[in-house]
Amino acid sequence: MKEVIKLDTVDQYNQFFGLETLHPLVSVVDLSEATKFPTHFTMNYGIYALFLKKVKCGDIRYGRQIYDYQEGTVTSFAPGQVVETEMQQGVKPSAHGLLFHPDLIKGTSLGQDIKQYSFFSYASAEALHLSEEEKGIFMDCLEKIEMELQHPIDKHSKRLISRNIELLLDYCMRFYERQFITRSESNKSVLVKFEALLDDYFQSGKPQTDGLPSVKYFADKVFLSPNYFGDLIKKETGKSAQEYIQTRMIDLAKEMIAGTEKTVSQIAYELGFQYSQHFNRIFKKNVGYTPGEYRKLQI
Repeated sequence: MKEVIKLDTVDQYNQFFGLETLHPLVSVVDLSEATKFPTHFTMNYGIYALFLKKVKCGDIRYGRQIYDYQEGTVTSFAPGQVVETEMQQGVKPSAHGLLFHPDLIKGTSLGQDIKQYSFFSYASAEALHLSEEEKGIFMDCLEKIEMELQHPIDKHSKRLISRNIELLLDYCMRFYERQFITRSESNKSVLVKFEALLDDYFQSGKPQTDGLPSVKYFADKVFLSPNYFGDLIKKETGKSAQEYIQTRMIDLAKEMIAGTEKTVSQIAYELGFQYSQHFNRIFKKNVGYTPGEYRKLQI
């Protein structure tokens, strides 16, 4: 059984690769300066990390799947993620990265907004591929953080460091949105498959056995992480994946209310609701009428 390294501090990572630690909660790393070169390891991250790979020097696995990981690729990891890395023999790692502990951003605007950076939860085949210009922006952000780490710590340090990290993450969000656009054809095929899977879910009787459909169910079916899948659907449709599912469900409910004599409770059950009261609330919120009122209007 392979050993899993619990990575709870920035210094643990730096020691693993033989790098210097300037600040206990944040570090800008240059793996070309590493003095230790482990070739196969699995890490359970307790910190946030982003790396810009300069050359392909190995493979990263999330679970059983290989990360979409090559030259000019940004990979990102968040606390709680377990990642297996296998470095190529004889190839010196070449990557620049940022490590920061959750404690660094507590009490800052970044600490309040960290969940909005959904790419930290992206998984296999979902890495960020940068253009030359984007690489320059990424490196410029790292240099600003590095410059602040070299400065003697004062009352402004924490705020300036967290603001610069926030700037880097905002750029990464922009770059991901650009990537959604440049990959629009493959995104559309995911959307087409999602719609087919959604129709199949309701037509197959799954709601009665498995309950209401979840975003994770469909993300798994198209081999994407729920966060990436949700962001992709939002970019393509303007609706979140959950809103998209709910819209389809409400359309089906309208058809059943107007076109059948089934009771509201029967319809709620067939759509996957455990309680008809829950269905009534969701329906009224979306349609403006209760199911009973809607049926009377149709008549």
